[in-house]
Amino acid sequence: MTRSQVTAQPASPLIELTVTLLIPSLILMKLSGAEHLGPVNALLAALAFPLGWGAREYLRARRFNLFAALGFVSVLLTGGIGLLQLDPKWLAIKEAAIPAMLGLAVAVSAFTRYPLVRVLLFSTAIMQVERIHAALEAHGNRPAFEAKLVNATWMLAGAFLFSAVMNYFLASWVVISAPGTEAFNEELGRLTLLSYPVIALPSMLMMMGVLFYLTRSLRQLAGLDLTDILNSPKG
Repeated sequence: MTRSQVTAQPASPLIELTVTLLIPSLILMKLSGAEHLGPVNALLAALAFPLGWGAREYLRARRFNLFAALGFVSVLLTGGIGLLQLDPKWLAIKEAAIPAMLGLAVAVSAFTRYPLVRVLLFSTAIMQVERIHAALEAHGNRPAFEAKLVNATWMLAGAFLFSAVMNYFLASWVVISAPGTEAFNEELGRLTLLSYPVIALPSMLMMMGVLFYLTRSLRQLAGLDLTDILNSPKG
């Protein structure tokens, strides 16, 4: 295995969760007291982990990733709200704004020739697009599949809308203290921990549901097996 192949290996999801979610949450919840780092330094230390991880992943992959970029912006906005000591309602608005904007962009794209589901799910990174197109043409089902893509686009927009609503209500419920205080940091840490099982996992399941819908449609319209639809994992 060459050096480039080694560096191209994706990081372990467990390590990523530890660095970007578990460690920041523990810092916020356990080290924000005046006898430890204090609220401001603890917030800066906690934010450094996801920011550092995002920079590392960008340098490793050397390509732009929309979701990584949005995560990076989200962390910066959280830091800004905490350091500028804005009303905690802005945190709830921020938590909802990014998935809401993504959902709106996906919904609008349903009215164009290039629905965003092509970028997010029906892409060469996930599926064998050229083989699929050839099979659809051979069966005369290309227009039928285009209609399925529009349906999948609306389903995907719904998943982002679900995430936006859940983000807003969870942040409003958990984070009620003024930024710049130990209580705010502890609540932010709890929000970070809760966001994964309450929001991220259900949203991921909804995305998988959209992917299942597309693969089932392709089996019916293109006559392909799952192994002919999805890209094989690279060893």
